[in-house]
Amino acid sequence: MVAAMMAVVMSAKAEDIEFAYNAGFEAVSCYIWRGQYNGGLSFQPDVEVGFDALDEALSFRFGAWGTVGASDWKFRKGFPNYIDAEGTEINPNTYFVPEIDILGSFSFYGATVGFTHYYYFGGTPFFSGLEDDGGSQTEIQVGYNFDHFFGQGAYINWYTMVAGADAVYDDADVAHRAWSSYIELGYDYTFDNIGLTLGAQLGMSPWESPVYGNSKFTVTNISLKINKEWEFDHVTLDLFGQASLNPDGIDKDNVFVNAAGDEKLCVQRLNGTVGLGVWF
Repeated sequence: MVAAMMAVVMSAKAEDIEFAYNAGFEAVSCYIWRGQYNGGLSFQPDVEVGFDALDEALSFRFGAWGTVGASDWKFRKGFPNYIDAEGTEINPNTYFVPEIDILGSFSFYGATVGFTHYYYFGGTPFFSGLEDDGGSQTEIQVGYNFDHFFGQGAYINWYTMVAGADAVYDDADVAHRAWSSYIELGYDYTFDNIGLTLGAQLGMSPWESPVYGNSKFTVTNISLKINKEWEFDHVTLDLFGQASLNPDGIDKDNVFVNAAGDEKLCVQRLNGTVGLGVWF
């Protein structure tokens, strides 16, 4: 990725290369990730820097994204607090792990390769079993944006976990790396005259994965999203809503289970969130 980036940059004229950045935050009613419920009311800052070249046909980005906030603020089950073996008071009605992601990507005429390193403070919410991962996962991405063919919006991405907490067990109860993967097909259409975007995503996990909660190839996410933007001199406001269906979810009645452990992840069939973004 770096070699390809440097080769193109060296062949481009200095005036054709522009510095680019993206900074801001979102406040969301629920933290939804690839159709899964990952937490309640959350504050999610984001910053990325990089450059564009060749009339934006080439771009490089490096940045960080995080999420902090409440959890299950509207879904408390009434379980009493208890004292653990170390004398710490535990509330079994909440489940939330603060997260920070380090990410980078390189795009060239619609093709993209990138990585994301997920770090969960206090441990990972996903199945570990392989090594002392320190509460982290690392993922690589390849994808393609079909703007050249369809004008705007159509894309495909493949993501695979390559390090960290991601294990499956064989019949002898020996842990093996799952190589948890996620394929997403999406299309976004923007009505430029009113600043409104409609989006649809179809997500699939191609084989057994502890991250997505499936034992074989399955569709794990069907999402619809709508967002409206207002642009001012130096600030953009983004109001959005998203609804997600996980056909592989095991909770057919969509009743929230006890949020004291991993059981909450992957099982919800219906998830949704609304949020407000502020970008500079």
